[in-house]
Amino acid sequence: MGFSGAGGSALVLGGGGVTGVAWEIGVLAGLAERGVDLTAADRVIGTSAGSVVGALVAGGVGVEEMYGAQLVPPVAEVPARLRRRTMAYYLYCALRARSPQEYGARLGRMALRARTMTEAERREVFVARLPAAGWPSRPLQITAMDAQTGDFAVLDRDSGAALVDAVGASCAVPGVWPPVTIDGRRYIDGGMRSPANADLAAGADRVVVIAPLTRAARRSGSVAAQVARLAAGGARVEAVAPDATARRAIGRNVLDPTRRADAARAGRAQAARVHARVAAVWDGTA
Repeated sequence: MGFSGAGGSALVLGGGGVTGVAWEIGVLAGLAERGVDLTAADRVIGTSAGSVVGALVAGGVGVEEMYGAQLVPPVAEVPARLRRRTMAYYLYCALRARSPQEYGARLGRMALRARTMTEAERREVFVARLPAAGWPSRPLQITAMDAQTGDFAVLDRDSGAALVDAVGASCAVPGVWPPVTIDGRRYIDGGMRSPANADLAAGADRVVVIAPLTRAARRSGSVAAQVARLAAGGARVEAVAPDATARRAIGRNVLDPTRRADAARAGRAQAARVHARVAAVWDGTA
């Protein structure tokens, strides 16, 4: 899987809730401040929280504008939490499933039964947050999973999905938010396959992965495993995950909007500690 064209640079943005969005934006802002502009990537790949950031980046929204928005106190936002029972069910499905598709289908069945806000109400959240122009001209791929079959789906401007629905689907955490309907099919969070789906960057010469979460239900989907495969294929790759300071700022509930500003600031501060190694890959000196 990947873009049809080989070479160039790819920015991979992983999932991690509302605090993941904020932390990723903080990292991007801090790196840009130090002369490493990841938003100039030839390809942008977004999963779950990363689909929100990816849509903004590919749509040309400036990093300082994005960063400033993360510092605004949350008003009238619906708080959410991944309950222990839901996470336990994720683990149960992972242990019982014999394939990634079966794992996705099990989660999809749970998501379709769950009592959540309506799909229309959830869609309005993304209408308010995303560029009104829709899909950007720059290559952007957004990941999701078919709730009925468990199949992995990669959505782009040629997929027939509206950008707001593609992002909504990628962020549809099973048991928390409703699956999203696209062309008669229902879709759930692409992060259920992999927290970053970095393997979609295959063929790129330079890849930077910014991933709030790194572990997957299956080892093959972990950020470390996918980064290793990209490197084995000849790409220069660097992955950035929250350090201890950032993890404390993010907190235990990645869906808590009251921690958004702290997560953004932590991401910006962490950029100072990782910019040299990111620049080595991005600027071609690695």
